[in-house]
Amino acid sequence: MRILLINHYAGSPEMGMEFRPYYFAKQWVDAGNDIFILAADNSHLRKKNIKINKNFENQDIDGIKYIWVKTPKYNGNGISRVLNIFSFVFKTFLHSKKLAREINPDIVIASSTYPIDNYTARRIAKLSGAKHIYEVHDLWPLSPMELGKMSKYHPFIMIMQHGENFAYKYCDAVISILPNTKEHMQNHGLNIEKWHYVPNGINPEEWDNPSEIPEKHKKILKTLKHENKTIIGYAGGHAISNALDTLIEAAEILKENKKIQFVLVGDGVEKNKLMEKASKLSNIIFLDPIPKTSIPRLLEKMDILVLGTQKSSLYNYGISMNKLMDYMMAAKPIVQYISGYNLVEIASAGLCCESENPQQLADCIIKLSEASIEEQRQYGENAKKFVLQNHNNKILSQKCLDIFKKLTTSS
Repeated sequence: MRILLINHYAGSPEMGMEFRPYYFAKQWVDAGNDIFILAADNSHLRKKNIKINKNFENQDIDGIKYIWVKTPKYNGNGISRVLNIFSFVFKTFLHSKKLAREINPDIVIASSTYPIDNYTARRIAKLSGAKHIYEVHDLWPLSPMELGKMSKYHPFIMIMQHGENFAYKYCDAVISILPNTKEHMQNHGLNIEKWHYVPNGINPEEWDNPSEIPEKHKKILKTLKHENKTIIGYAGGHAISNALDTLIEAAEILKENKKIQFVLVGDGVEKNKLMEKASKLSNIIFLDPIPKTSIPRLLEKMDILVLGTQKSSLYNYGISMNKLMDYMMAAKPIVQYISGYNLVEIASAGLCCESENPQQLADCIIKLSEASIEEQRQYGENAKKFVLQNHNNKILSQKCLDIFKKLTTSS
């Protein structure tokens, strides 16, 4: 099959951070398919963006044919990001006839978090006689409405709502990364028979021979171990949705506990603000982001791993955080603060509390840190067993291929 995946933010292991497009595409290439990824040159999710001079430039990465689209640079979630989004959508839509002719795909997947790339996907699919798939990462425009408190009458939201309804009406299938989206999608026009659930996953082989972490990180973590600290680790994006304010407030509560040390590794638009908020706390250390290939080495040096979300009904639809998959694969006990679908609880992988409740979070951290070694080990074993059984990228990518094959052979 010839598969075109449209994902504005798609990266690679070297670039980060939107890893699913690369890992699934690599599996599809290895299975003998021709894979094209249409992506923007600028993304806030990458550690390293591509530099191009023309409106469209091609690059082969591990057999995957990337088509980079030149877009304006941006920071944060303001007007510059909106301009970046529309630049990508307009350019790809205007060149859809050429893309359809040159790629001639059997499957076209719209997968850019926001839904309006479905206009391009649908047009290319019609011109090529291909099937149109909508892969849903987050429920837009519900996500910016819930997390960004945007009105449903805001012009940006209204455009996104039209895009979501258009996608559900005209796509040939939906692949949802979230488990509890059926009712929402049906209410917005989806024939529920088109719905499929394929969550995010991990590549177990990457944990066999991981890269070393930077010397600075290694030295700091070694010192903390030498001081017999219990290291509470966070590795991932520093964004509003990650609710790291709650984590810092929990650290404030625990500042007199000399055994507990928080270590936050990563980057994001909120990092400077978070560092300023924690500037008077000696029990928090912020470290630079590291390559994905080094994540296993980093997590093995932590004692307890923590992550969470803002309080929002949005999370009743489920979560599929890449960092949570990594945490589970590391076989470490986890503390998750979330009000909604709780994968840590389902997997019996640690302790859980509600969002935006730093006292509960602090209590969970203390309780888990004081648990027996056997109890901590059992949580870690449960986590690893769960992720291997339910979130292996090789199995998940094959599930997608089976959906594609069924669509193309039934037409």
